[in-house]
Amino acid sequence: METARNGQAEADAAAAAVRDGSICGHESLDRLLRDNLSPQVFQEVSRLLIGQNCGRTLEAVPLADFAKALSSECNFDIQAFRFTAEKELLREPQVVRVGLIQNAIVLPTTASFLDQKRAIHQKVKPMIDAAGASGVNILCLQEAWMMPFAFCTREKRWCEFAEPVDGESTRFLQDLAKKYNMVIVNPILERDINHGETIWNTAVIIGNHGNIIGKHRKNHIPRVGDFNESTYYMEGNTGHPVFETAYGKIAVNICYGRHHPLNWLAFGLNGAEIVFNPSATVGELSEPMWPIEARNAAIANSYFVGSINRVGTETFPNPFTSGDEKPQHADFGHFYGSSHFSAPDASCTPSLSRHRDGLLVSDMDLNLCRQLKDKWGFRMTARYELYADMLAQYLKPDFEPQVISDPLLHKKSC
Repeated sequence: METARNGQAEADAAAAAVRDGSICGHESLDRLLRDNLSPQVFQEVSRLLIGQNCGRTLEAVPLADFAKALSSECNFDIQAFRFTAEKELLREPQVVRVGLIQNAIVLPTTASFLDQKRAIHQKVKPMIDAAGASGVNILCLQEAWMMPFAFCTREKRWCEFAEPVDGESTRFLQDLAKKYNMVIVNPILERDINHGETIWNTAVIIGNHGNIIGKHRKNHIPRVGDFNESTYYMEGNTGHPVFETAYGKIAVNICYGRHHPLNWLAFGLNGAEIVFNPSATVGELSEPMWPIEARNAAIANSYFVGSINRVGTETFPNPFTSGDEKPQHADFGHFYGSSHFSAPDASCTPSLSRHRDGLLVSDMDLNLCRQLKDKWGFRMTARYELYADMLAQYLKPDFEPQVISDPLLHKKSC
């Protein structure tokens, strides 16, 4: 009887963890392992899972007391780490401090749209203040941070959240960028006033003086289950821009673009040192891919990657279906957070919480980008002319795959 009760208690605890978004009651995989393994075993497992930076365990960075106080007061996860590079003889270190913010929405999706947006602004501000107090130079928010991720519903009324590039959310962040001398990547739902009020999924780059440096529109639009976003916006038309800021060259590969290796490559060819991937994705769909794709991009392209995902479960007023044979439902599923940084030497930070708001801070020496290019020679050994010829052929209507068949494969036996 006692065994049965214990088994039921464990099952109930596991079910509760699924509902609250934790991993068996732990904030993240890293914390689950840390809490359940001996220090020696944890260190070795961590080496295998998240690698080592320049052959050493990634170093934690102490945070300002004010930032830690805000984290405690406002109940958001906060972590900080340092990526180093080898000392060079001719170049000084190029250390930049970068931050990522993940957050859940605040009000029910039935509340007025203006109240929802402003509640999110108010929720995010203490995390930006904590980033400012921590000396963050470049900060990136999650995809469409100023609204619920309502694109699963295919209801057009959510278009009301769209803003011009210089709209309310941008102005809100411009003041904070100027206050903290910080570059801020501001992913919004954009309404292009000058071109028929067309809607785009856009990242606005705000300079450290509060100026707008430029924008990039999402290149790849998903049509996967609930993620059928082409009801609202289509593929972007801004190419693969890299923005030269006071703190380094940055780019933004928005959400679904992370599944496209050539999208990552193009930002690298344009000289990006840090590429941000602001996202909104749920556990059932993509969680096994999440720790792999950005890390692979950082390795293959010799730059840093910041991966940001929202948290929580967002429920909408009207149930919807998505042509995937599932019954109608009123939510996407759980947005699993787990924001993290990846470095070109294959190391990465532990992830933020799977179910709480969070701020992740990392120092990164941009010299590591060139050092890894020199070490591995990926640019030097790439065969771009072969790839270009292959792609040119593939785009032709009469393209035929280069397949060489075994001549005995279809020969009739005697």
